[in-house]
Amino acid sequence: MNLDQIKCQSCSISQLCLPVMLADAEIEHLDSIIKRRKPYQKDEILFRSGDPLKSIYAIRSGSLKTYTVDMDGVEQITGFYLPGEIIGLDAIAENTHQSFAKALDTSLVCALPYNKLDILAGQIPGLRSQLLKIMSHEIQDDKALFLLLNKKNAEQRLAAFIINLSRRYANRGLASNRFQLPMTQVDIANYLGMAVETISRLFKKLHKLQLLELKQKEIVIQDMQSLSHFAGTSCHL
Repeated sequence: MNLDQIKCQSCSISQLCLPVMLADAEIEHLDSIIKRRKPYQKDEILFRSGDPLKSIYAIRSGSLKTYTVDMDGVEQITGFYLPGEIIGLDAIAENTHQSFAKALDTSLVCALPYNKLDILAGQIPGLRSQLLKIMSHEIQDDKALFLLLNKKNAEQRLAAFIINLSRRYANRGLASNRFQLPMTQVDIANYLGMAVETISRLFKKLHKLQLLELKQKEIVIQDMQSLSHFAGTSCHL
């Protein structure tokens, strides 16, 4: 793959990313600062906690997770990121990354040097607006996670997590009722604050209730409305 030939204008996920609602000339300006790197392989680190903020990253393909590590070396997953989503925004406040980011599978990312992006956003109102919108979504996602982990029982947490993934796949124009889990059940358990044995048991329970089926790493949602009702949320979480 020739990374130099990849351009925002021809990118299949551009309507999910920063170029949304930008004019062609503005997209060309944005494209001129983007650095496209070779694919990150599974378990390869994109950035580490404490690294200085140099770039934020748009995921072109694959998926990544972010996590923190406490004083005892215990990992806590803080997020999963899919194509079209931006990773690294939490570094802006302190000018350093607050977490680690690791590829869950082979992943392509577009690096946007933050200093150049900040200058360009001052020249292109639509780009600044899109950045603010993405940051707003990050805040909403943080609130949703807080509610997910504190106001729902174990079954509801898992069901709501699956619905959230379904919505994000739908935003990519992909099937919302059949998709691959990019993360392991161990990762899901860590993210939701449960034991991996509990996650396995809950998947079996949801299958028994004919709400969804897990085939290796493929999720098949059998009844979206009932699953949403079970989760105590809406289909649009």
